[in-house]
Amino acid sequence: MVESMIDVINLQRKVKLETSVFRHFVSDIPSSIDEAKGTTFSVAFISDRRMIELNKMFRGKDTTTDVLSFPHEPDEFEQAQADGEQALRFLGDVVISAEQANKQAAENGLSLDIEIKQLILHGVLHLCGFDHETDDGEMNARELELRERLGI
Repeated sequence: MVESMIDVINLQRKVKLETSVFRHFVSDIPSSIDEAKGTTFSVAFISDRRMIELNKMFRGKDTTTDVLSFPHEPDEFEQAQADGEQALRFLGDVVISAEQANKQAAENGLSLDIEIKQLILHGVLHLCGFDHETDDGEMNARELELRERLGI
């Protein structure tokens, strides 16, 4: 079995974050969520300024948001590892505005850690193909179920 290596990167300086808490959380996701079994992904914390740039560039919205997901689109050269062991499938990247997460945590009466874990979960569900803007509540129901299972 290939060990999951999920990157958690802090690219912002406005909100103090303890990334080790989130590294531990994301390492459990592939084994805890059926849709994410056998996968890996990355999580990056960014500034609100950078989130506005990304949201404008990729969604045409000149405003910030809390989380964006960027699904990976494999090219024809990607294949299983040379030793014959099945490679982990890379889902993509989850990008979180630390400033928005901090603001929402206060608004929702949650700790920053719990708010961020919920945003990571939300982002990963998008990477797994869920879309709350087009489904009939399936993503929301799955997210609530997984929040309970993961204790967030």
